[in-house]
Amino acid sequence: MSSVVNMASCPPRSSGSLSCNVTTITAVISAMTFSASGAAPTPLYQEYQSHFGLTPFMVTVIFAAYVLCLLLALLTVGSLSDYIGRRPAILSALAMNVVAMLIFMTAGSAGALVVARAVQGLATGFATTTLGATILDTDRERAPVLNSVTAFAGLSAGTLGAGVLVTFAPAPEQLVFVVLLVASVMEAAILWYMPEMAELRRGALASLRPRIRVPSAARSTFASITPVNIAAWALGGFYFSLMPAVVRVATGATLPVVGGIVVAALTFAGAVVVITLRRVAPERTLRSGIVALAFGVAITLAGVQYQFVWIMLCGTVVSGLGFGSVFSGARSMWILT
Repeated sequence: MSSVVNMASCPPRSSGSLSCNVTTITAVISAMTFSASGAAPTPLYQEYQSHFGLTPFMVTVIFAAYVLCLLLALLTVGSLSDYIGRRPAILSALAMNVVAMLIFMTAGSAGALVVARAVQGLATGFATTTLGATILDTDRERAPVLNSVTAFAGLSAGTLGAGVLVTFAPAPEQLVFVVLLVASVMEAAILWYMPEMAELRRGALASLRPRIRVPSAARSTFASITPVNIAAWALGGFYFSLMPAVVRVATGATLPVVGGIVVAALTFAGAVVVITLRRVAPERTLRSGIVALAFGVAITLAGVQYQFVWIMLCGTVVSGLGFGSVFSGARSMWILT
């Protein structure tokens, strides 16, 4: 459930509050931080496997806890900021992210990782719609592009940054999350002074009841784009949970940063294509994305077969172009419907 955007123009800056430009920039960075936090554990799974004896199935369970809780948050608290305000909602989500980072830093078992991922998923789901609505509130002209690329950019930065820290910095299982914790605290300190744009309504508790409905006019479009959407996000889930292990087993490249580069290539290519094709007809974008997804997976499998990281990387880039095209095309088709 998404938040209702305030269509009034950005109010004049009051004493002690942030300007709308600063609010927009900080909201964008915060949205990227949530995405980066979600991607940060990916290069660490190798460390967790050696310390906790995790199986590939358990790694998948840990990742699934994040995704399921994110979806749960979207269905329940996705519109809560319309009732309690944007600022309290964002600050609450940032506080939850801090808690998740603390659990990651002190995790001593697979169970603790599941709990950390669950809290992180709830925080990200809570933040996603609220930050997106805040960006729309404060910069309606650039908001569609900003909201389209923040997730991809954050996922790329989180995976690559974590890969570098895990490979070259001390205390890899703590330092990654210390950086993200500090970033979350700093963003909360800034957004404490953001102007409140939401026109508050009554019924906060009632808004938590999940409502899943597809308008009749959009059902045919929804049915046509759902299979490829599932395929694209399933590929993303595979990359963020198991691709570093696949790179290590298939090619013998043991440095975590190598797996991080391969995974980051997927979302970076996605971000590039979302920006590049934003003015292309959505049907054409979606069709080209389907072709690129299939072709990219085939190239990646060839890289696994012949044990070449560079072939896997090329296949990942092509898959990422397809991922971004599918995301952009499906989103545009849904909005136009």
